[in-house]
Amino acid sequence: NNNNNNNNNNNNNNRVIRNSTPLFNSGHPTATSTEAPTGFIDKELRGAAMKLHTRSQAPTEGEAQEMAAPTEPYITTMDDYLHFLVDSQHVYRVFEEIMTDTELTAVLTPFVDTGLERTGPLETDIQFIVNEYEMVRPEVGEIGAIYAKELRELAAVKDNEGVPQLICHYYNHYFAHTAGGRMIGKQMSSLLLNKKTLEFYKWDGDLKKIKSDVKNSIEVLAASWSREEKDLCVDATQAAFQGGGMLNAYLMGISSPL
Repeated sequence: NNNNNNNNNNNNNNRVIRNSTPLFNSGHPTATSTEAPTGFIDKELRGAAMKLHTRSQAPTEGEAQEMAAPTEPYITTMDDYLHFLVDSQHVYRVFEEIMTDTELTAVLTPFVDTGLERTGPLETDIQFIVNEYEMVRPEVGEIGAIYAKELRELAAVKDNEGVPQLICHYYNHYFAHTAGGRMIGKQMSSLLLNKKTLEFYKWDGDLKKIKSDVKNSIEVLAASWSREEKDLCVDATQAAFQGGGMLNAYLMGISSPL
């Protein structure tokens, strides 16, 4: 199986993760959407996210500076991908544990068992790769540990004062995976897995409805916030992008915090 994997890498060296692929795509609709902006997400969170997109990522609204393309594009290895999946699972598990925290239950109950949860599907995928490609399951790396710690610290802020920032991380992280995350998944499928689609990139039920329901829950929560709390949520967008970007950096061969 390892030999098959190596041959697959060699035969697919033209399919690589390039800097033109967004390391963290927020999954927000572009300006071509026929839906008019309504509510906190579309009017505020999405605008903050667009400022962190480049024009190649969001052609009509991206504002961030383009990154220079590498002279020699990096070819993601199976080891890179497995580390990415393991650290991603750690972060998703922490998100999902936070949502059931007894101290936060009253606020975060709408975000329990939404259908967006990824911990279980990732376990299936990690076990598949370990068994199919005869690999050793790595420990959670520094990248995943650091981001998970940041999320736990937000959840631990007294009087639920960290919830607005936490919701920003939750929204951007989960919705990013349904958009740019799936694009990366397709690339990895072709490059490393003989076009097999992992469970990480599948959802039970109607994904559009699941996302709509979660967005509505966020809107209801945000409607109860003060202006200061809304600003805290919006201002956490860059940190959310950095957290997701650190995880995706594994796919560029980077295994320590940027």
